[in-house]
Amino acid sequence: MLTLLILISVGLASAHHSGEHFEGEKVFRVSIEDEKQVHLMHVLAHRAQIDFWKPDSVSQIRPESTTDFRVKADQVAEVEHFLEENGLTHEVFISDLNKLVTNQFDSLVRASGHSYEKYNTWEKIEAWTEQIATENPEFVSRSVIGTTFEGRSMYLLKIGKAGSNNPAIFIDCGFHAREWISPAFCQWFVREAVLNYGTGSRIANILDRLDFYVLPVFNVDGYVYSWTEERLWRKTRSVRSGTSCVGTDPNRNFDAGWCETGASTSPCSETYCGPTVESEPETKALVNFINQNLDSIKAYLTIHSYSQMLIFPYSKSYALAKDHTELNNLAKATVKELASLYGTKYTYGAGAASNYPAAGGSDDWAYDQGIKYSFTFELRDTGRYGFLLPESQIKATSEETLLAVEYIADYVLENLY
Repeated sequence: MLTLLILISVGLASAHHSGEHFEGEKVFRVSIEDEKQVHLMHVLAHRAQIDFWKPDSVSQIRPESTTDFRVKADQVAEVEHFLEENGLTHEVFISDLNKLVTNQFDSLVRASGHSYEKYNTWEKIEAWTEQIATENPEFVSRSVIGTTFEGRSMYLLKIGKAGSNNPAIFIDCGFHAREWISPAFCQWFVREAVLNYGTGSRIANILDRLDFYVLPVFNVDGYVYSWTEERLWRKTRSVRSGTSCVGTDPNRNFDAGWCETGASTSPCSETYCGPTVESEPETKALVNFINQNLDSIKAYLTIHSYSQMLIFPYSKSYALAKDHTELNNLAKATVKELASLYGTKYTYGAGAASNYPAAGGSDDWAYDQGIKYSFTFELRDTGRYGFLLPESQIKATSEETLLAVEYIADYVLENLY
């Protein structure tokens, strides 16, 4: 029995990171009061190797806000000293990152197959896309919309009556590799659509009149890497001559004020916008598919984490979208619907004003193509777990997010014509 437990533990460690490089690492939350403190954070970021969780980079830190960032074990003391010496209000938000990485999995024993209440490897998700389409040919079809930098297929599931020409909503998950709750929701959404098809339920009634395109994992290469090598990897895995740094931030790579603000031209940055607009094959695949189906796609929903927000264009600038009032009212009503299940509080608003300026995002791009109802979800939580949300929260997170998606879908149907 002891031998079996040891084997299970070793297998888990190899499949889900031994956690060695997270030993002693911490996540800090710092309250930023004014421009002087913003400057101090730039100084700190220059001195220490910091992984910004929220916002995505030091360049996006603003007065009267908070910032969450991860610090390597050998720099924790130095960072704490800097924060105290300069009077920056802070707390150690995650004191044992290694423990959190391990505890994200609620059970040492992993099922061999796909599970909707567990985090699934890409191999399991890929097999699941084939199985769900094969078993439900009358209302689920699978296609490949592109190939990633490392040669993996980008699978898209279409949910709706076979041969239907209904208007559609496009949902994508897994833009940033470390945001595992995002692909988990996409899988949950497909399951609910399949289970309830033809039952007279809310989602079934929506599916009578709307199709859904679901891209379960956009950044497949990055997602695989986050399982096999670096749990907190964010970017794609593209490589370029002239730099040893890998990957581009795919949500800074779209043709929407590309690289103008909240993005970096440095290949080593977490918010690297890429060498050119749409440089990533994943970006190009999404752009091509949406452009080819622009007549039918009436809403675009991109699922991220974390911070419990629902944001809409624009993030590329502080300019208000022409549909700002309608989008703001819809967002307000949607987060109220989401909260009705478990009381989870979301904030909402235009991206730049309510979150931070960030150009090159897919939601801004989709809106500029004429898809009015373009939203970014930032799922649970508000930072206690951050990107390491435990599997025990997959079900509740997905259930409440499904309510929100249904609300938007109903609204789109009411306002189509």
